[in-house]
Amino acid sequence: MAHRLSLDDARRIAVHAQLLDLPRPTDLVETVRRLTFLQIDPTAAIAPNADLVLWSRLGNVYDPADLVKAVEGDHTLVETVAYIRSPQDVPAVIAEVRDAEQHPFIVEWLAANDSFRRDILTRLEADGPLLSRDIPDTSVVPWPSTGWTNNRNITKMLEALTLRGHVAIAGRKGRQRYFDLPERVYPDGLPTLTYDEAITHLDERRLQALGIARSTGPQLSGEHPYVGAAGEPTQVEGVPGTWRVHPAYLDLPGFEGRTALLSPFDRLIHDRVRAEQLFGFEYILEMYKPKDQRRWGYFALPILHHAQLIGKLDAIADRKSGVLTVNAIHEDVRFTKEMTAGVHGEIRDLASWLGLEVTGPAAPPRPRRRATPARPR
Repeated sequence: MAHRLSLDDARRIAVHAQLLDLPRPTDLVETVRRLTFLQIDPTAAIAPNADLVLWSRLGNVYDPADLVKAVEGDHTLVETVAYIRSPQDVPAVIAEVRDAEQHPFIVEWLAANDSFRRDILTRLEADGPLLSRDIPDTSVVPWPSTGWTNNRNITKMLEALTLRGHVAIAGRKGRQRYFDLPERVYPDGLPTLTYDEAITHLDERRLQALGIARSTGPQLSGEHPYVGAAGEPTQVEGVPGTWRVHPAYLDLPGFEGRTALLSPFDRLIHDRVRAEQLFGFEYILEMYKPKDQRRWGYFALPILHHAQLIGKLDAIADRKSGVLTVNAIHEDVRFTKEMTAGVHGEIRDLASWLGLEVTGPAAPPRPRRRATPARPR
């Protein structure tokens, strides 16, 4: 029998699962494990997505150098293609790609370039870790594309091998990735999973991170937000259909919310359909739209207040000028004094974390300093 949740309870579960309530988490590695992954995206209108997601949870104590150390230093976290993950999830990610039905073109391209694959593995065994530019292109059949990946044979083969567990990403030099053999990057003792075991593992991990989610849905690019048969069925007041809920979150003792500024790629709002159904929140990333067609801004940050998504922040960080320019604060609901104070405080904290000064037409006023009582003479 399905559970029955109020809309407010469903929202609280989603916020709590994403570590966006109080108290804040304090451990970087444990935070990433809970979130399941951090999406790597080069856009840095404010900060890179992985850093912005962690700042939203950990606050100003978060130092991006700590993430680099975790990934490239002690490998308590690892980079896969497009994501940073806990090593515990790598076997499932590999098994899912390895055993899933592949597009015939991929199968044919990999088969035709088997000698190329062997050349790469031999070179990495002898000289790894290596940047892709340091690996010779001995492909037999080039990678055809009408887009930017056309003839990027080395990169496509390295990513294919990484997804299948034959190669691992060992670190970075700027935006370029170092590749090496997986036994030099991943911790010892990782299990080999079957396809079914991998799907079960990933579904359970996604539900732990999302709290409440749909079993299936429209195919989306990248990591999908669906959880299969994980968790337990539930009905949400006013929302059609059946959801899956993580049973550990059904009884949240004393939910305490806070205000948070979110990355456009944050998992709380990444599934736009889920965000609209659960939170009544409409969002589109407008960086690809012409300026005169944008409603909220180039890289608007969704604003969370307790268990409600209340608006968007249009701001841009200019590190050369040393300023965080706040162009607008878009209110989806009429802000209360508490909401306004919370949003202004988060903007100041964001600027402080970035080492920038807040400016712009919608910049919050500077907090008043308390007058120091005069000393008696």
